[in-house]
Amino acid sequence: TKEEEFIDDTPVGEKKDMSKPMASSYNPKAVESAWYAWWEKQGFFKPEFAADGKPKSEGLFVIPAPPPNVTGSLHIGHGLTVAIQDTLIRWNRMLGKTVLFNPGIDHAGISTQSVVEKKLWSENQQTRHDLGREKFIEEVWKWKNLYGDRIHNQLKRLGGSYDWDRSVFTMDKKLSNAVTETFCRLQEEGIIYRATRLINWCVRLNTALSNLEVENKELTGRTLVTVPGYDEKVEFGVLTSFGYPIENSDEKIIVATTRPETMLGDTAVAIHPQDERYKHLHGKFVIHPFNGRRIPIVLDDIAVDMSFGTGAVKITPAHDFNDYEVGKRHNLEFINIFNDDGTLNENASQFQGMKRFHARNSVVDALKEKGLFIGTQENPMTIPLCAKSGDVIEPILKPQWWVSCTDMAREAMKVVTDEKLRIYPKTSEKDWFRWLGSIQDWCISRQLWWGHRVPAYFIKITNKIQDSSDGTYWVSGHNIDEANEKAKKKFPNVEFTLEQDPDVLDTWFSSGLWPFSIFGWPEMTDDLASFYPTSLLETGWDILFFWVARMVMLGIKLTGQAPFSEVFCHAMIRDAHGRKMSKSLGNVIDPVDVIQGISLESLHAKLYEGNLDKREIEKAKAGQKADYPNGIPECGTDALRFALCAYTSTGRDINLDILRVEGYRKFCNKLWNATRFALMKLGTDFKPRPDANVTGKESLAELWTLHKLNQSIIDTNKALHERNFMNATTAELIKPLTADDSISSNAECKRSAEDTLYTCLEAGLKLLHPFMPFVTEELYQRLPRRPGDDNPTIVKAKYPLEIPEYHNPHAEEQFDLVFSVVKAARSLIVEYNIQSNASLASDSLITLFTAQEQSIVTLTKGAKSVHVFQHGETIPAGCALSTVTDEINVLLMIKGFVNIDAEVTKFQSKLNKTTQVLTTLQKKIQIPDYESKVPIDVRDANEAKARAVNDLSTSYTGLINEAFFFIAQGLPS
Repeated sequence: TKEEEFIDDTPVGEKKDMSKPMASSYNPKAVESAWYAWWEKQGFFKPEFAADGKPKSEGLFVIPAPPPNVTGSLHIGHGLTVAIQDTLIRWNRMLGKTVLFNPGIDHAGISTQSVVEKKLWSENQQTRHDLGREKFIEEVWKWKNLYGDRIHNQLKRLGGSYDWDRSVFTMDKKLSNAVTETFCRLQEEGIIYRATRLINWCVRLNTALSNLEVENKELTGRTLVTVPGYDEKVEFGVLTSFGYPIENSDEKIIVATTRPETMLGDTAVAIHPQDERYKHLHGKFVIHPFNGRRIPIVLDDIAVDMSFGTGAVKITPAHDFNDYEVGKRHNLEFINIFNDDGTLNENASQFQGMKRFHARNSVVDALKEKGLFIGTQENPMTIPLCAKSGDVIEPILKPQWWVSCTDMAREAMKVVTDEKLRIYPKTSEKDWFRWLGSIQDWCISRQLWWGHRVPAYFIKITNKIQDSSDGTYWVSGHNIDEANEKAKKKFPNVEFTLEQDPDVLDTWFSSGLWPFSIFGWPEMTDDLASFYPTSLLETGWDILFFWVARMVMLGIKLTGQAPFSEVFCHAMIRDAHGRKMSKSLGNVIDPVDVIQGISLESLHAKLYEGNLDKREIEKAKAGQKADYPNGIPECGTDALRFALCAYTSTGRDINLDILRVEGYRKFCNKLWNATRFALMKLGTDFKPRPDANVTGKESLAELWTLHKLNQSIIDTNKALHERNFMNATTAELIKPLTADDSISSNAECKRSAEDTLYTCLEAGLKLLHPFMPFVTEELYQRLPRRPGDDNPTIVKAKYPLEIPEYHNPHAEEQFDLVFSVVKAARSLIVEYNIQSNASLASDSLITLFTAQEQSIVTLTKGAKSVHVFQHGETIPAGCALSTVTDEINVLLMIKGFVNIDAEVTKFQSKLNKTTQVLTTLQKKIQIPDYESKVPIDVRDANEAKARAVNDLSTSYTGLINEAFFFIAQGLPS
C-alpha cells in the first residue's frame, strides 16, 4: 500500500524533500515522518572508528540497551529509559566519540510462557502438556516473532538511535552459547551447585522464584484477598491459636499461626530455654492431634521471644524460612505437605487432596471438634505474592540449582569502593552495599519449558536407585556428547544413561551476561575487544539487584572486569495520582499512544488485547475514563522525550501527568515558529560567515545574547555530564533577538544582527537535538550552511562547547538593566491596560538607554515609542511612575487612556473591605487578657495577618492619592 511504501510522500529510507515551503505551524506527525528511516539507511547510528580501526581519540561511549521483555508492548517506563539513554547517546555522538547503542530483546521466561499458555487456553482450550514441549516452544517462537517486531517499531518511534544490525535476542545461538559456557564453567568450579532447600513456589505458574521475584504485601489486619484459582476471597491477617497436647499429660501448650494448614507439617514446638513457665517441659513431646506423631519440644533462644504471645512457637521446617533454620539447628524432620499444584499430599492425613486455603478452614474446624481451638485475633502481617501471577507464594522444599554469591558479591562491592564503578544517585549506591552485604545464594532453576534448558545431565546408573537431590550423579556439558565423556570419567566401567534436567534457567541468569554476551563472549571477537567493558548501564532502581548486581558479579567473574563504569538508576514512573502502573488500573500507557494520540474508546479496546478478566477490564475502563475523559492528545515523540527528561531527578518516583506532555508540544510549536520567523528575517539569500567568532561589530543586545548562549552551552553540557536531566532541559535556551526596523536601515548593523541570529539558531538546534531529535533535524535541514559545512545531518553535527570569547559579564550586567526598564514598563502597561508611549528618566545611564531605545520598544511590546529624558527636560503631566533603581525611573504616559474616577472607585471599594478586616483583627487582639487566653501560635498568626492587611490598606490609600494627584494635574475624569 502507499502507506507502507511512502512516509509523508517520501519513499522509505529516502531523504525528505526540504524544498517545499515551511508549514505555518508545527505538526508532529508530519515533522517526525521519514527521518528515522533515512537515518537508519544512511548508517548514521553505526559506530565510527579512527583510521586504524580503533575507537576515535575523542573517546568511546557504549550503552548495552536493557532488553525489553518480548511479552508484548512497551509502556511509558520504557519510554523514560529510551529518552534518557538516547539523549546521552546522541550527545556523545555529537561530541565526536565512537558511539554504540546496542539493542536487543529478552525472552522473559515466566512472563512469556504464561501469556502463551493463556492464549492457547482461550483460543483452543489446550494446555502446554496437550501440545508437548517441542510444539509448545514453536508456539512461543511464533509469539516472539509477532511481538518482537512490534517492540522494535515502538523503539524506532521513540527515536532510539540503535545500531539495528547488532540487535540480539537472548535465545539467539550466540547468547545461548554464552549461557551454556557460563553454567558449565561455574558448575565445574563448584560455584553452581545442586541442593535441596526451601524455595519460593508459585502454585499458579508451577515454578520456583527467586526472592527478588516476590512482592510483599503489607496487611494491617483481617483482609480478604483475591487468590488465583479460588472463586472466593481468602482471609489473611488473622492469628489462630490452638493447643498441642503434652504427651502423657492433660496439659496443653498454646501456639499461634497465621497459616493453620501448615500445622500438618509441624515437627517441633520451640520454647526459650530461660522461660520459667516451660522449664518443666524441657525434653518433653507433644502429640499431633491428626496423625499421632510425637513432636519434640526444643529449646531455642534465637527463634523464640519470651515476651511475644505465649512464648511457644510451632515449627514447620519444610514450609517456613525461619523454621527451616530452626530445623537445621535441631536436626528436625522436614515434612512436605503440599503437591506442586497447591493441594495437600499424603502427609496431610484426612486433609489430603484439599486445596491449601480450603484446608486452612478445615483444619480450624477439626481443631474445634477436638477442643484444641483457642481463638483468633486480627494480626498485621506480610503476605508474599508472585510478581508475575499475583498468587500467594508457598515455601516448599525442592532440589534446585544454586549459585554461590558471597565471593562474587564481595568483588562487586569492591569495584564500587575502588571507584571503578560509579552508581548514581547515591541512594542507589547505599542500597547496593546493603543488599550485596547480606546476599543469599541464588536459585536459578525454573520449572518451565521456555528458556535456556539447564545444560546438566543426570547419570542414571543401570539397576541402581539414586538420589537426584544433590550433585553426586550430575554432570554439565555444552552438549550430550561432552556430558557423556564427563560421566564416563566420573563413573568408569558402569552402565548408565543420561537424562537432561527438564528445567530451564532463571531469565536473569542469561540477562546477567548481557553486556558481554551481545559481543560474542566467550569468543574474543572484534566487538568484544572494541566495546567491552561498556560505558553506562541505565535502568530503573527497582531492578538494581534483579539485574545490575548480577551483571557486575558475573562480569567480574567471567571477564575480570566490571561490565560498565557507571550505573544510572532512574525513578519509577507512577501515574499522576502516585499509583504504580498496573493494567488492572488502566493506567499503563503505550508511549506510541502519547506520540500519536488515542481516543478513550481505543484505550478501552486495547484492554481486551491482554489477559485481564472481565472484572479487571471494567475496573481499568473506569480508571481510563477518569484520567483521560477525552482520550490522550497527539503530543509527538519530541515532546514526550523532553517531558520525560524534564521529570527525571534523583528521586525514587515520578508522578507523571501524561497531559503535561502536551505542554511540551506547545514548546515545539514555539521553537517551530521562532525558527520560521528567523528564517524569514534572514531571507533566502542569506549566507552565513565561515565561523561564529565575535567580530567586534556586535551591539550590546547581541553581546548579551551570545553571553547567554554560551552560558546555556556550559549549563547543558555540565548537566548532561552530571546526568542531571531536569537541569539539562531547563537550561536557558535563548530565543534570539530578531533584527528590527531601526537596525535594518544600517547594513553593517543588520549583517551583524543576522550573523548573531544565525549563530544562536544553529547552536540552539544542536543543543536541543539529543532531547528532540525529529523537530531539530527538520529545522536544521532548512538552515543555510556555513562555507565548508557539508555535514548531511544534525545527528553528526558537532555539539556546542564553551566559547570563551562569548563570555561577557559586563554586557550581561548592562543589558540586564535594560531588561529592568522593560519589565517596569511592561508592568505599568498591564496595570493600566493601555498601549502608549513610555518615557524613562536616568541620571547616569542616559547613554546606555539611548543606545537601547529600539531594543526596549521591541521587548516591551506594549509601548509604541521610548524617550530617554536628558538633564533639564521637563517631565509632562499625566505619567504613571515605576522606580527600577535609585537612578532609573520608568514613566508611562496614561493621560487620555485611563478613567481616573473608575480607578478611584475600584480601589476605594478594596480599601473599605480591607479596613473592615483590619478592624475585626484589631478587636480580637485588644480583648482583655489576650496574652494569657490565646495560644502563642494563634497570636503570631493574627499579628502577622494584621500587618499584612495594614500594608495592603496603605498600598490602596497610596493608589487613591496617586489618582487624586492625576486629577489635580488636569486629567479628565
